[in-house]
Amino acid sequence: MSYPFQIKSQEEYNERYKESVEHPEKFWAAIADNFLWRKKWDKVLDWNFTEPKIEWFKGAKLNITENCIDRHLATKGEDAAIIWEPNNPEERTRIVTYNRLHKRVCQVAQMLKNNGVKKGDRVCIYMGMVPELAYAVLGCARIGAIHSVIFGGFSAQSIADRLDDAQAEYIITCDGAYRGEKVIPLKNVIDDALIGNKTVKKVIVYTRTRTPVSMIKGRDIWWEDEMEHAEHQVEKDGKVTFEAEEMDAEDPLFILYTSGSTGKPKGVVHACAGYMIYTAYSFVNVFQYQPKQIFFCTADIGWITGHSYIVYGPLAAGATSLMFEGIPTYPSCSRFFDIVDKYKVNILYTAPTAIRSLMGFGDAPYKNNDLSSLQILGTVGEPINEEAWHWYDEHIGKKKCPIVDTWWQTETGGVLISNLAGITPAKPSWATLPLPGIQPLLVNENGKEVTEPDEDGLLKGNLCIKFPWPSILRTTYGDHERCRKNYFATYPNLYFTGDGALKDKDGNYRITGRVDDVLNVSGHRIGTAEVENAINMHSGVVESAVVGYPHDIKGQGIYAYVIYTGHHDAELTRRDITMTVSRIIGPIAKPDKIQFVSGLPKTRSGKIMRRILRKIAEGETQNLGDTTTLLDPGVVEEIKNGKV
Repeated sequence: MSYPFQIKSQEEYNERYKESVEHPEKFWAAIADNFLWRKKWDKVLDWNFTEPKIEWFKGAKLNITENCIDRHLATKGEDAAIIWEPNNPEERTRIVTYNRLHKRVCQVAQMLKNNGVKKGDRVCIYMGMVPELAYAVLGCARIGAIHSVIFGGFSAQSIADRLDDAQAEYIITCDGAYRGEKVIPLKNVIDDALIGNKTVKKVIVYTRTRTPVSMIKGRDIWWEDEMEHAEHQVEKDGKVTFEAEEMDAEDPLFILYTSGSTGKPKGVVHACAGYMIYTAYSFVNVFQYQPKQIFFCTADIGWITGHSYIVYGPLAAGATSLMFEGIPTYPSCSRFFDIVDKYKVNILYTAPTAIRSLMGFGDAPYKNNDLSSLQILGTVGEPINEEAWHWYDEHIGKKKCPIVDTWWQTETGGVLISNLAGITPAKPSWATLPLPGIQPLLVNENGKEVTEPDEDGLLKGNLCIKFPWPSILRTTYGDHERCRKNYFATYPNLYFTGDGALKDKDGNYRITGRVDDVLNVSGHRIGTAEVENAINMHSGVVESAVVGYPHDIKGQGIYAYVIYTGHHDAELTRRDITMTVSRIIGPIAKPDKIQFVSGLPKTRSGKIMRRILRKIAEGETQNLGDTTTLLDPGVVEEIKNGKV
């Protein structure tokens, strides 16, 4: 299988980019022609950013799983679709061929149908990184159910909030999940999340860790029993069949919850056709994927990176995707690179946080590894700092592998800004150029395009996009107004990313970080309001304010300023507050530093001046700006003197 839409040179990039801006509908229609359609579209694009309303390939009919699986069976049936590496390197690995994947996905689809799941129903998936997670995702897509995968690190309360928002009636989970030396009791967490829940009808439980679980009669069923029954139904005369549901191009494919600047998580909705086309297009171009290469994305499928570049993008391209259950430091810090050697991985896509944590081990992570199979490296989740970029380049890529520094978001569905491996130039710590089809621009706080460079010759502003691409989010589930306000209301007729950026004279972009009240911790977005709400639930807390500060490993750490009543043991109270946040959101949102204060810097109207708190957390105590307008300017001195 060749990829007619794969860009092969800088000249071709320039031509395609020009065409994508001048004739976007013609550009995307030509790419869409490479996919399998039940019915072609009546209109390529209908859009406005005011409502917002975005419809791609209007009137087309398809099923994404036929594009990810069925169309490859004749030519790639016995090729590896998914290679699964377990948490414990002593355990048996699994190679899932396209034929096997087809069978398993058909079984899951039948299992869901047997249990009453219909097109449009929401299915929550809370599993470890096992192949069954991919089968569950694709099984939902095959029958037109909307999947909502929740990362295994979230707490029962976070899951309950998401179940409630999605009005999910079905859950697929595991008894437990392995994560390094830990066993995470997933089913027990689900049981806690379901206390008081009135909508969930069935919980399907896959056996992974043999953790003891309670199974409630009439609600909880075993995956293995249901799959065995489904197998007899989908397999006839040695052939596996399960007719995929015909979906409209704009039907929702999945909901993925992401943190916003308010405390309530928002469910980003992606549509079937546009998401499929853009993930395959970006996968093939950014990574310059060639048939038979082994692609290893180290993300978790609970995040958008896993959706787009472990499951949908690679499979739509007929690629081999490596899925890893464990963590980079178990049983040793060389785990990623042992996997690279074991499977002769060609493309490695990981996060700056992982790279920075491995740098701390000196040469131990790679000194006993060959790594000669690697051809391309990638990073995702946050901007990569130059030191980490050079370490990755020299020690892992041996200065022979292009590094793609990819910028994108849950809301964008796929990579929007990145160099194309070996085709367009890399620039350490810069995401570089937009992919053809993507039209970014920088604006000032008034929404005017920034055209005057600063003294360094760089344009600096808030990153927006002025034209839709196929995998742009369609709405936030159940609350379209929230989608409009969050992404399209700040600057009229523009999609606002929430990120600041620089642009050099060659058109390269460098992302400088969030400009809203959202933190980027280890590549995961966490809303400050969400953390504050959790801290404020601790019985002794009067009020709190949370900001980000530079963190050597995570990129951004969480710094909490807390007003607490009564006498207390500071250290014990810090631990109690941390535990409260873990229980309510999950360990991922635990504050790194907690400073107890008697007051917060507020304006006379009661607004907390986070800008001041952020500067103090970052160690900047001199240039705090004008504090005379504060209700109590003296509180700033006290906070400065008490910094932890």
